[in-house]
This record gives sequence, structure tokens and C-alpha cells, in this order.
Amino acid sequence: MKTTRLILAVATLLATACNCSKPDPVTPVDPEPEVKPVPAPAFAKGADISWVSEMEKGGRTFQLKSGAKADIMDVLKETGVNAIRLRVWVNPTGGWSGKDDVVKLAIRAAKAGMALMVDFHYSDFFADPSRQTIPAAWEADKNILDKMAKHVSDHTTEVLKALQAAGVTPNWVQVGNETRNGMLWPAGQLWTESGNIPDGRAHFAQLLNAGYEAVKAVFPNCPVLAHVDNAYADNAWWFEQIGNAGGKFDAIALSHYPQTQPDWKKCNADAVKQIKSLAAKFNKDVIVSEVGVQTPANETLAAQVLSEFMTEVKKITQCKGVFYWEPEVDGKWKPAVYGSLGWNAYDMGAFTTEGRATSVMEAFK
Repeated sequence: MKTTRLILAVATLLATACNCSKPDPVTPVDPEPEVKPVPAPAFAKGADISWVSEMEKGGRTFQLKSGAKADIMDVLKETGVNAIRLRVWVNPTGGWSGKDDVVKLAIRAAKAGMALMVDFHYSDFFADPSRQTIPAAWEADKNILDKMAKHVSDHTTEVLKALQAAGVTPNWVQVGNETRNGMLWPAGQLWTESGNIPDGRAHFAQLLNAGYEAVKAVFPNCPVLAHVDNAYADNAWWFEQIGNAGGKFDAIALSHYPQTQPDWKKCNADAVKQIKSLAAKFNKDVIVSEVGVQTPANETLAAQVLSEFMTEVKKITQCKGVFYWEPEVDGKWKPAVYGSLGWNAYDMGAFTTEGRATSVMEAFK
């Protein structure tokens, strides 16, 4: 009898368990972003390392001072670097510096605690004073300013939203690269050999503003920089004219390559003078978003050139940083596209072939 009662009790418990109501389905939760925002440092000691993905794909590795292999971000942090700059091309050969490549590198930088500058070229290749080539996909609209402005807006938005989705918040965004003579030629060109282009500044300002507004729509607090070359020159007229044409920018970006000039000491001194002058005249922060010295030719001299420059600009309250352009190369490595163009390797890197930082990077400490 006891056995029968026990069996009945167990059966009842099992039946109750089987008839219990199922738990409510769990509401799906959006995954956490991969990384968290990194605050901008008081002074950015930066590096543009846009070639890194292609270098690593080809087998290049990097080393700490100890000789131990390490991620490029950790190697740079050991030298004092606290910020990364990445260029963006629209439809580049091999995908290098395209949206996906930029997002992957930006995630790595953020995970390493590095601040980020995003540099939009609005081209499929380098945009600089010698070339501001319209991306192939936009070519049909080269003479329709409104459509070109929409391309700028859409491209900027697409890339920044991809970064946002990954949890990356840029600390600065450059709209255009070395845009002394405008960008997206002929749509936003300022002059030709025949002289100034009628309404050229207004046209460029429209393109600049398309990028500016796109940045603010995604990251409202992110400073937008306008960028020209030759930090040593008097560039006040350029920023004044673009501002008078309605162009919007929150800060000023400059390039500085002192050893390309006959007297590097004078070039450094002139650049420091002009940075002070621009900051005072426009009441805007200034960032040297590109600097480079000729390391392979004479590493000791190159280290001196950069060190003296860094010492002086750190004294300028409104100078918020300096970014070395592609320090991770050795004067021998070159991207695949350089071979197809017959170009030589870049000779202002600051790393050895083994992937170790040279004494030039000591300036960032």
C-alpha cells in the first residue's frame, strides 16, 4: 500500500511539472557595442597608421622595445602615442582605407584606449594639393554641385554610422584632406592656372558644409576640421576666405613636413609662429594632423627635428595635438598600388623593418 501511495505521489508531481505554464519568452536584447568611447586627450600625440591593415596582411609584425611581438597599438602606446588618425577613401583598390577597413582599425584603436581622428578624402585614392579626384562612382555628377554635395553627405553619414554601430565615437573629423585648392575637382575647385574660379569658394563651402552637417547629425559634439598643407606658411587668408564664403569648421588642421624645406629650423619656427597666429585670429584649436621627418636618411637628425617641433607646439594652449603620418613603415615597404604606379616607398616612416619604433618616436614622450 505504501509503495502504491508513493508511486501515485510521484506521478502527481510529474503531471504537475509537465502541466506547468511555460516561461514568458525572453525579449531579444541588442548586443552591447564592441567598444566604449575614448575621451580626447588634452594633447593628442597621434599617428596616422592607415597602411597597417595591408602591412599585416602581407605578414608584417611589430615589436615592443623588449623585442617581444605585439599589436601595433601596444607598440605605439609604448612610445607615448595616445591617438590614431585613419583616412577614408570611397572605393579604394583592395579595400584598404575603405569603410570596412577603417571600422576594423578604429575598433582596435578604441579597444586600446586611443582617441580617433577620421580623415575623409572624398576620393578613391589620395586627395592632396596635386589631386582631388572625384570617386569613380560619383564621376557622372561632377558638374552638378548639389549632387556632389549629397554624395559627400551620404558617404560621410554611412561611414560615421558604421563607426557608431561598432561603438566608436570619433574625437575629430576632417572634412577633406589638404584642401588648399578645394576638393572634388572641378566641382569644388578654387582656382586653375588661369586664375580664381568664379564662385569657387562658395562651391567649396557647400561641399565642406555638406560634410560638416553630416558629421554633426551623427556625432553632434565632434569637432570638424578643415585641412591645408604647409603649416609654415601664412594660411590665414585661406581660412578667412572660406569662412566668408559660408564654410563651416570648428578647428584647423595643418600638415608639416619640415625637411622638405631648405632650412628645417626656420620651417619649424615659422610653423610654430603660424599656429599661434591662426589660433589667435580665429579663436579655434589647431591640430597638426600630419607631420613627417626623413628618418632613413639620418635618424638622429630626424629625431632632433621632430623633438624640437613637439617641444614648442606643446607650449601653445590652442594647439591640441600632432599626428605622425604613417610612422609604422621603414622606407622600404610600400603598398601594392605604389608598385602599379611606379612610386618609391615612403621615406619618412619611423619604424625599423623588424617593426620596432626608432628614436624618432621618442618625441611623443
